[in-house]
Amino acid sequence: MSLETISEHPSFGGKVGFYKHESAVNNCSMRFSVFVPAQAANNKVPVLTFLSGLTCTEETFMIKSGAQRVAAELGLMLVSPDTSPRGEGVPDDPDAAYDFGLGAGFYLNATQQPWRRHYHMYDYVTREMPDILFANFPGDRRRQGIFGHSMGGHGALTVGLKNREVFHSISAFAPICSPMNCPWGQKAFNNYLGDDRSAWTKYDATELARNIGNNKPRHSILIDQGLADQFLEQELHPHLLEAACKESGIALELRRHGGYDHGYYFISTFMEDHLRHHAAILKAQ
Repeated sequence: MSLETISEHPSFGGKVGFYKHESAVNNCSMRFSVFVPAQAANNKVPVLTFLSGLTCTEETFMIKSGAQRVAAELGLMLVSPDTSPRGEGVPDDPDAAYDFGLGAGFYLNATQQPWRRHYHMYDYVTREMPDILFANFPGDRRRQGIFGHSMGGHGALTVGLKNREVFHSISAFAPICSPMNCPWGQKAFNNYLGDDRSAWTKYDATELARNIGNNKPRHSILIDQGLADQFLEQELHPHLLEAACKESGIALELRRHGGYDHGYYFISTFMEDHLRHHAAILKAQ
């Protein structure tokens, strides 16, 4: 599949690039960003995919997270897709709200009109984007991890829990832990998936954790949550995921931090911990 280079920039001995291609699963043009460390010149390197939150794009993580310095040290390739399909003909929230439609794909496959033609971010993240990535960059497909923030934390948890044979390490910053039980998730799920709540459970990390059975993640999931996060009480509900993981025997390290809010100052503070968490797991593969 043809890949168009938008721009490339030297960074910590490696390179940050922004790319565009035509997406068969989303029926539109899609963008993603990649940091390739210097180590990839000689060997295939582990790949860590970051899923961003509401209103973000493929640029947000690369610009704001400060992840490249440590990723360069550890020899990790970083990948970050856009948060939704975009372009002419792609439907948006009729009220132009920030929490649904463009910039708010919720990393699921929509089944309802008019969203079902374009909004297939789950298939994009798990199938199409990786195929394009590994065809064009020196990443090691056998060593992949996934992490994300807020809506993207929801995506990382659900994608990681449902694809444990692909994503060997999982972490999140302030994730939406039970979208079925918060306004952001209920709005998105009702519009994208319809009113059958049994369909919602396939994209709810708490429900997935509760019903995971014997095939649990081999490694601990890392989550960081700020206690001054303005969305903590109404939207995020980490306590629900914590209880489900305890019930199912899933190893979870949920760290709560006083004073930190929902934004990238919080994310960048703990980014190194997450990169080292993933590197330790992926390099042992």
